[in-house]
Amino acid sequence: MSNGLTRLADTMNSIRTEIGKVVIGQQEVIDLVLVTVLTGQNALIEGVPGVGKTLLVRTLARTLGGRFGRVQFTPDLMPADITGTNVFNMKQNEFVMNPGPIFCNFLLADEINRAPAKTQSALLQAMQERMVTIDRKTYTLHDSFTVFATQNPVEFEGTYPLPEAQKDRFMLKIPMREPLREEELALVRRTLGADAPESLLASDAVKCVISADELVAMRKNLRELTVREEIAAYALDVVRATRSHHSVLLGGGPRAAQSMILASRAFAALCGRDFVTPDDVKQMAVPVLEHRLILQPDYEIEGLTSAEVIGSILQDTAVPR
Repeated sequence: MSNGLTRLADTMNSIRTEIGKVVIGQQEVIDLVLVTVLTGQNALIEGVPGVGKTLLVRTLARTLGGRFGRVQFTPDLMPADITGTNVFNMKQNEFVMNPGPIFCNFLLADEINRAPAKTQSALLQAMQERMVTIDRKTYTLHDSFTVFATQNPVEFEGTYPLPEAQKDRFMLKIPMREPLREEELALVRRTLGADAPESLLASDAVKCVISADELVAMRKNLRELTVREEIAAYALDVVRATRSHHSVLLGGGPRAAQSMILASRAFAALCGRDFVTPDDVKQMAVPVLEHRLILQPDYEIEGLTSAEVIGSILQDTAVPR
């Protein structure tokens, strides 16, 4: 491995260690979050209340030396509440820009499906182009800007489904499950002492590993990874198979294919390798594709899930040697 890739892998391991001081377990979730920031994309985190979604993103922002922003999505939330607006300053006799919480490095869009589509769409330009337009003037966000949106998978009252165009802009859907019994017992014990997760984060026990600017520069090292033509074709075949599967109404589009290979490359780097394998593609298939698929109503009524469809496609798709 080159020096750049070795440094990247070592840095990611250090970030894992720092996050692990606060977040108990959830190693797979942490890896997917790191894949998200390494690729410069956005992620949808799905989990019931209390599993630590907000705590995870706050801790990540601390380790990466970035500014953390949070928006609690509600039915009455307006687009300007996210982006900001121009306010007239009586003393200066002019309009002054009052930036919203979107002007940060890592934005937590909490319970994003509680706001109507008009408000959700306020994020689209920022997620895709890292730009925000307010009163016809465009502002540029930092290159490290990342949206982590959360939603509750079991509560649907008072929620709005995410538009397909918006879901497609989330590279990964990260399921955050309840901890194992041993992990939850450790959490309960720590809550009684001075090393409770929230207390540790507030006491600066979590160290900054790299800055947001260094993260952006480090992403360039991913170009040194070897991605064989056969691997790229395999990732594409998996995505294309979702479009013709008998149980799928809408499969993954071209952005899904791009996300598949970018995520697989970043995951290989996290594993300390300078080449991508078919197993990396398989590991990223469900997080990349699950939220993008729309199943045929008949199959959905029967209880078939997108994850099961993706598993079937992986079994049927020829694996390169």
